[in-house]
Amino acid sequence: QVQVVESGGGSVQPGGSLRLSCAASGRSFSIYAMGWYRQAPGKERDMVAHITSGGRTTYADSVKGRFTIFRDKAKNTVYLQMNSLQPEDTAVYSCNLRLGTPWGPEYWGQGTQVTVSS
Repeated sequence: QVQVVESGGGSVQPGGSLRLSCAASGRSFSIYAMGWYRQAPGKERDMVAHITSGGRTTYADSVKGRFTIFRDKAKNTVYLQMNSLQPEDTAVYSCNLRLGTPWGPEYWGQGTQVTVSS
């Protein structure tokens, strides 16, 4: 089984920046994609950004131009750089890992809270 651990959440003021990290660990495995999702109270969980093992990135329209996802393949770690944060970005951010193929098994981290307020 694979373990996924997020870090980097916290509280920032509007316009501020934050960088989230997601590290995958465990016995030998092959990653197809890693991504970030977020869920605010009373709302559905939405995809924020994800990146495939080959480096292809996808972003939600709401974060394009503000967030950047990138990875360090040697460390099995993916990052989400969040700039120009706004109150509507407040949510629990969770890291998702998919193994092998687009239909491979998924693993989730516990989530990290991001709060944007003045």
